[in-house]
Amino acid sequence: MAQKLLFLVNPHAGRSEIKNYLLEIVDQFTKEGWDTTVVTTQRAGQIPLLLDERRGEFQRVVCCGGDGTLNETINGLMNWNPRPLLGYIPAGTTNDFASSLGLHRSMPDAGRTCVQGEPFPVDIGRFGSRYFAYVAAFGAFTSVSYGTPQHFKNLLGRAAYILEGILSLPTIKTYSMTVECDGQIIEGDYVFGMVANSTSVGGIPMGRRLDVSLNDGLLELVLVKYPHSAIEAQQLLTALAAHEPSSELLRFCRASSFRIHSQEPLSWTLDGEFGGEVTDVEIKVCPQAISVLTPSGAVPGTGENHLAKED
Repeated sequence: MAQKLLFLVNPHAGRSEIKNYLLEIVDQFTKEGWDTTVVTTQRAGQIPLLLDERRGEFQRVVCCGGDGTLNETINGLMNWNPRPLLGYIPAGTTNDFASSLGLHRSMPDAGRTCVQGEPFPVDIGRFGSRYFAYVAAFGAFTSVSYGTPQHFKNLLGRAAYILEGILSLPTIKTYSMTVECDGQIIEGDYVFGMVANSTSVGGIPMGRRLDVSLNDGLLELVLVKYPHSAIEAQQLLTALAAHEPSSELLRFCRASSFRIHSQEPLSWTLDGEFGGEVTDVEIKVCPQAISVLTPSGAVPGTGENHLAKED
């Protein structure tokens, strides 16, 4: 009896390229002996509800879309026990999680990995009662990823984020906060912060210098202070480009959990999607919570990947 595979497809992600490869990929699954059910998503928030309704029905789940589609899939699968292996066909604009795992950009190759690849266990972040695959962030530019119209993302790619970020500069403000992690307390005013488990955020590689591991049971916290002069702004840009956490304008901490308190409600994004406004939140790691199928020979977490290889 064939095993059952659920294929979740966001047909509008990225440039809607999946429409050109859907039949080929489903045929790959069938030839590998999988009884495949295809569901195209119609609205935001649909995937967790669907996975809750069909919990335990499938031995493998594959999703195709951007980071938001992946985020919804992970939020749904975290309620399964046991959890099936997860296949991911990246189809978004930046695909940070896919880059960290060394997944193929070629959709047929990525589809093949979903049935022939090697499982790699990854840590998942928990933000209150919700989950994220690779980053929870607040402050400057975080509204860009979910506020940028899709047609701008399709046309400009990563440049769309930079453009929207520049346009938002006049509205940048600082946030007073207290962070507790591993027995230490960090206090200060920051324009941006993130808790991440990724070798790439916003398409910018960050793994090697910060020694990021995707399954070490730890998350990385980065806090950025406001540059008050052109000199400080240049220092900050240099530190960010060099992934150098020792700058006076950057704070870096690695821990399994963080308690964050702000003086006013903070708007957060989870994997680039709006995550709500809170003043207090606990962010913690769920060690090796989900196993993702990766290409044979890939070295997840090194930043060396197959994303540059096109069809």
